[in-house]
Amino acid sequence: MRVLAYLFVLLIIPGAVQAGGGAGPDIPTLTVNGNGVVTVQPDTAFVTVGMETAAKSLSEAQRLNSMTMQKVMDRLQQQLKIEKERIQTSSFNVMPQYRPPSKHPVDAPAAAPEIVGYTVSNRITVEIRDLQKVAAVIEETSAAGANHFQGLQWGLRDEQQARLQALKLAAGKAREKAATLSEALSLKLARLMNVTEGVQFIRPAPYAGRAMMAADSGGGDIPLLSGEMRVEATVTLSYEISKD
Repeated sequence: MRVLAYLFVLLIIPGAVQAGGGAGPDIPTLTVNGNGVVTVQPDTAFVTVGMETAAKSLSEAQRLNSMTMQKVMDRLQQQLKIEKERIQTSSFNVMPQYRPPSKHPVDAPAAAPEIVGYTVSNRITVEIRDLQKVAAVIEETSAAGANHFQGLQWGLRDEQQARLQALKLAAGKAREKAATLSEALSLKLARLMNVTEGVQFIRPAPYAGRAMMAADSGGGDIPLLSGEMRVEATVTLSYEISKD
């Protein structure tokens, strides 16, 4: 794990600031921001694939979809050893298909839409903890009959640890800045009045589009690079100050 840190914008108010909406004595304050950045390698991937089948009857469309889904599940569980609890249905849709409307006189009443078939769409999301299997999951589900690749996203199982590390780093930088400024300006940090914090995860861009087609083309292993995740934290400290 690689840790970086840098300071954000410093705001110092050397004069008086009104407290309590204008009531009471003025309280001089010093406000500083600290920023901490932690970079980590993703340890989890989420692959979403879909099966879309069509038939004249709903029961037939569902039967074909169920057959394809079973083949995909068998590939995932038996060949790739993906646990069942790591496979989740992310969406399931049934869409009737209508006959295109025929031309008729403007003043004639429109005919009721006629259903001529059904399309069943089923999507699953596979959580992959062994990143060496990501390309194989895409290839094997395609070979089993999955005809839609919905995307690949990278994740981190223990986000809390990285979050706390970034916050700790940001808070330390903010305290260090406050101490340095108070000494340089001959100020005394009387008490800590307010603390605010924020954390954001910057994840590698998800793969989408035609990776399934690449897997089906027989061109060998798909080059999938996980990159790095950045965890950025900002801590703002406001101190009451007084002259030494």
